[in-house]
Amino acid sequence: MARHRLRVTLAAPVAALAALSLGLAACGTDSNSGGGGGSTTVQIWEGYTGPEAKAFAHLVTEYQNQHPGQKVSSLFVNNDNTLQKVLTAVRGGSPPDIAYLYGSWAPNVAQIPQVVNLTNVVKRPGVNWSDFWVGERDVATVKGRIIGVPALVDNLAVVYNKTLFARAHLTPPGPGWTWAQFQADAKKLTDPAAKQFGTAYVTPASEDTVWHWEALLWEAGGQILTPDNKKAAFDSAAGLTSLNTLRTMAVTDHSVYLDPADNPYQTLFNSGKIGMLVTGPWDLGVFPNVHYGVQVMPSYPGSGAGHQTISGPDNWVVFNNGATRVSAAEKFILWLTAPAQVKYFSLKTGDLPTRASVGNAAGFSQQMDTALPGVSAFVANLANVKQARPQIPQYPKISTVLANMVVSVLLGKSQPQAALSSAAQQVNQILAAG
Repeated sequence: MARHRLRVTLAAPVAALAALSLGLAACGTDSNSGGGGGSTTVQIWEGYTGPEAKAFAHLVTEYQNQHPGQKVSSLFVNNDNTLQKVLTAVRGGSPPDIAYLYGSWAPNVAQIPQVVNLTNVVKRPGVNWSDFWVGERDVATVKGRIIGVPALVDNLAVVYNKTLFARAHLTPPGPGWTWAQFQADAKKLTDPAAKQFGTAYVTPASEDTVWHWEALLWEAGGQILTPDNKKAAFDSAAGLTSLNTLRTMAVTDHSVYLDPADNPYQTLFNSGKIGMLVTGPWDLGVFPNVHYGVQVMPSYPGSGAGHQTISGPDNWVVFNNGATRVSAAEKFILWLTAPAQVKYFSLKTGDLPTRASVGNAAGFSQQMDTALPGVSAFVANLANVKQARPQIPQYPKISTVLANMVVSVLLGKSQPQAALSSAAQQVNQILAAG
């Protein structure tokens, strides 16, 4: 199954959105309407391909059969381009009723006046908003206002090569392992003569670079920003611990394959040239040659933060095209994201379930593993998603600073403390500018 590693994209449309919001009040629409009646067509923009497209089409047909008079018109739009197309449609007065939008765009999407406020919608009987994983709910909420319903959730864990572990006489990682153990294992798995590395790290200086590091920061007990989002908080003992971990492996032990293209690591792991990867469930399907296992992220004993991970949730966002169409759109989205449909979609696609009740249901993990071995570990790992990236419009700029900081340390161009101090100063300037 082809999966996309772009759940964390922070792209150029944000600038266009900022320009749009200058001329429009960022108030949104607070919808309290009930289910729609009569004949209504809901237009939805989504970017599904392969098994996802087939499963979604089935669900649309099922919904229409269950709700006579309710039609759903689905249009394929590449997810990377959806925000830009939505902004263009908003300017033209013809946005879709529903759009699949990356969660990393949420703070900026919230500024579009046509975005429907779903805060009261998710409180309706039977919705059970708390059933969605906490990371999803956090990303769908901007300044206390819910602007989307979870469409997808992922997370990071460690996928390791069991054959290489056995060859190096290493004990496979257990659920209580630490970053010290990860470092030691990576070093023993490294064989320069065979061009074999213990692990890998993506270094295109993108958000993918950043969110791998953010998980380490949280596990070390740190935070990205202060609670009021006014200043950088990562220039701390936890920040230093996390960057020292990366520097030791990359610069001292040379156990890290630095992947500037965010792609070759897959081929290398599949060829038995990398022992461990911090990655997500989207990669499992491209490792047919590896006898692999999946384990939670290591922890930093003494930090009190335990095992944590990060998720890259995406949202279904509803746009205001009048009360009747808003009502119909809400009705479809609440049906689509109900437990029965979430379970069907996950089993057919291998995507993680967006609801805890589905992920924790008896027998579900076994069913998932039958189609994609090891994916059940990622389902269980959703319980370790305890925090989300800052939900502020400035985050894309902050992410760029953090990406450059991490890469400079991995390449040995900066010492961790100097990199942290410089990055914190830049982030504080971004936040001060508003």
